[in-house]
Amino acid sequence: MRISHLRLRLRDLGCKPCHEDRLLRGWVQLCSYDRKGSAAATFFPAALRAELPAIEAELEGLARLHGEYPADAEVARLLLELHDGQMVESVLLPRGGLCVSTQVGCAVGCVFCMSGRDGLLRQLGSAEIVAQVVLARRRRKVEKVVFMGMGEPAHNLDNVLEAIELLGTQGNIGHKDLVLSTVGDVRVFERLMERCLNSVRPEPVEGSNREDGDSVHASTSSARTDYGAVKPALAISLHSTDASLRAELLPNAPQIPVEELVTRCEEYARTTGYPVQYQWTLIKGVNDSDAELARIAELLAGKYAVMNFIPFNAVDGLEYRRPSVERIAVMVGTLKQRGILARIRDSAGQEVEGACGQLRARAVK
Repeated sequence: MRISHLRLRLRDLGCKPCHEDRLLRGWVQLCSYDRKGSAAATFFPAALRAELPAIEAELEGLARLHGEYPADAEVARLLLELHDGQMVESVLLPRGGLCVSTQVGCAVGCVFCMSGRDGLLRQLGSAEIVAQVVLARRRRKVEKVVFMGMGEPAHNLDNVLEAIELLGTQGNIGHKDLVLSTVGDVRVFERLMERCLNSVRPEPVEGSNREDGDSVHASTSSARTDYGAVKPALAISLHSTDASLRAELLPNAPQIPVEELVTRCEEYARTTGYPVQYQWTLIKGVNDSDAELARIAELLAGKYAVMNFIPFNAVDGLEYRRPSVERIAVMVGTLKQRGILARIRDSAGQEVEGACGQLRARAVK
């Protein structure tokens, strides 16, 4: 389900934008439809009141908890079953954070990740993405959402941006706390910069009948609904500064020179006022060398950026390992000495063998 299609459905029931927003806000914030003593029975149009139980049931069925795997008091991986039986993962993170998935599977094929082992199976609709937030909020407060779970958001950009728009306008989440992660796709930079130039309310898409999973490049459709009200923060899965090594680690990522990626990221960071988060999965003997470290320091010198080092999570069938604690500390310390903000962001799920895609893979098997 797409949020824009739901809005069209509501308008067919006689709803005005205030009715749409009330219903969507009530759904995503887990609150009633009442406002100033006015209940849904008197506020909503009669046609919507008659249809409301069916709509609520449909929203409720978008994602259901299949399994919960706590790592500690603050971190837990959630395995979710979608309405068609497919499964995705989301992760409860410390300090009210939540990591959500945007696709079932992934087409990028990162060699260190389980999410793309079977390729892309289908896109998630924008409502399915938001449903992960709704489900998590039934467990605890969610104040930050990162789009870093299963899937490449650039390959499902329309749905991802619709979800971001709703969470940033009706979901009570700050724009800088909505973080879109990508391997680096020109379309992401173009669309995000468009959002910086516009601030018009998104309208439902007329005449779009294509199913969510028809194409890996769903973002190229005519179903454009983002008009720039919400400007998310940006994260880039970098993993190497060497072009040949990066192509080996991320075989289906766009072959954009790292220098160009950093330049485009810096433009967006300075425009929005949010630092770009660079993601780097640390793999022993692969991308933890002094040469990589020197290149990072050169590329990010003076940039509005944060380097997140993520020690590799062991995956069945892969020989990769994470560097020693001492080596990781040296890498972080060296960058800090060069004036670059660097930190360790441990991948949630090591304790339960729940690195991205592992829980789903075991459930499917």
